[in-house]
Amino acid sequence: MRYMIMVKMTEPSPPPSSEMLAAMGKLNEEMIAAGVLLGGEGLQPSKSGAKVKMQNGKLEVRDGPFTEAKELLGGFWIIRADSLDEAIGWVKKIPMWNEGDEVEVRRVSEVEDFTYDEVSAEALDREKAQREDGSWPQ
Repeated sequence: MRYMIMVKMTEPSPPPSSEMLAAMGKLNEEMIAAGVLLGGEGLQPSKSGAKVKMQNGKLEVRDGPFTEAKELLGGFWIIRADSLDEAIGWVKKIPMWNEGDEVEVRRVSEVEDFTYDEVSAEALDREKAQREDGSWPQ
């Protein structure tokens, strides 16, 4: 199973220190060595992003920063783990905890999680084949 680990943050937030970057690098190396790390990145502040929202039947694009947001996604990992408990074990190793910090862990949906019927069959079969032949990004 795949799990997404989402690091929450508030803005403004200072960039990570050299010590923090080194500690995060060690955790990444540990996850790579264990064969669980599939991907992960830190994210730039919301001022460099946008939000797209359906409003009155139209898509509305609003440029950052998102000052009204109480929490924002600051970064993420996608890992392979056999259970939620195993994924939480990796979360507990994150070296950046401050009072009030929060990390959300959620299982990533797999093709097999969706209803397979005459409407969805073609799309689900195509995605499964792409994942199996390596053309789907892992």
